Amino acid sequence: MKFLLLTFALALTTCLSAADKKVIVMIAGKPSHGPGQHEHAAGILLLKKSLEQTQLDQLDIRTYLNGAWPSAEDLGQAASVVIYADGGPRHPALQGDRLQQLDKEMKRGCGFLTLHYAVEPTIELGGKEFIDWMGGCFEINWSVNPHWDASFTEFPAHPITSGVKPFGTNDEWYFYMRFRKGMDRVTPILSAVAPDSTMERPDGHHSGNPTVRESVKNKEKQHVAWAAERDGGGRGFGFTGGHFHQSWSNNEQRKLVLNAILWTAQADVPEQGVESTVTEADMTANLDLKPGQGLPEKAAKKKKK
Repeated sequence: MKFLLLTFALALTTCLSAADKKVIVMIAGKPSHGPGQHEHAAGILLLKKSLEQTQLDQLDIRTYLNGAWPSAEDLGQAASVVIYADGGPRHPALQGDRLQQLDKEMKRGCGFLTLHYAVEPTIELGGKEFIDWMGGCFEINWSVNPHWDASFTEFPAHPITSGVKPFGTNDEWYFYMRFRKGMDRVTPILSAVAPDSTMERPDGHHSGNPTVRESVKNKEKQHVAWAAERDGGGRGFGFTGGHFHQSWSNNEQRKLVLNAILWTAQADVPEQGVESTVTEADMTANLDLKPGQGLPEKAAKKKKK
């Protein structure tokens, strides 16, 4: 009898422990771009592994790779949804009735976090929702996507910046987002002055317009990552970097995004942020098969036919 009672108690403790964990749903888009770029699956799995180094007892992380979409059950349990994928019309959240699925979860307070191209919905589909869910988004003919060296030397007092030290990287740092009017409950997290070189391209859907050119000319700080709170207690975070997979090896950038995942899930962010280490093996694990990256050029051409 004592053995049965002990077994029952242990099982109950395990169930309660599992129920106390925050469910993080992480979605990686399909392969995109060249080697080492837009490595959605590798990036999501690296962030998952990094979180689990110190946050395993706090989180239940569920990944969906190569464009797969979570079940209604997983979405219904999610404390936060993370998407790292191509945006625009191909954005995984814009397919079928997925915006409606997400809206249901956002209304109950689920977090929402997008990385790099996934910050871009379309004006017609998703723009209003993304601004509501995470405070801002990339908007064509307004926002821009140049590659540049951004240096981040000052951070706001916010849980997402816990333990993050000044850093800089060369990336496709999008900026001039379409934010909520008056930056209502939106906190810029990473900001830097963009160099004149970011405006060298002619005006276009993603490359420039008179308004953003004036902003860069005036040396205004451009916000490339931001946090937002919304009605009902939900939280969102947008991060425009992450074009190059190698950028995830930067300890400060990785820590900031890991902190943001916890924050959007309303989990506790450690005082010194989420500590993690990655090895060269971690950085090369799970890379998509692309020409020059495990997939021969001839095989790639044959695959496209």
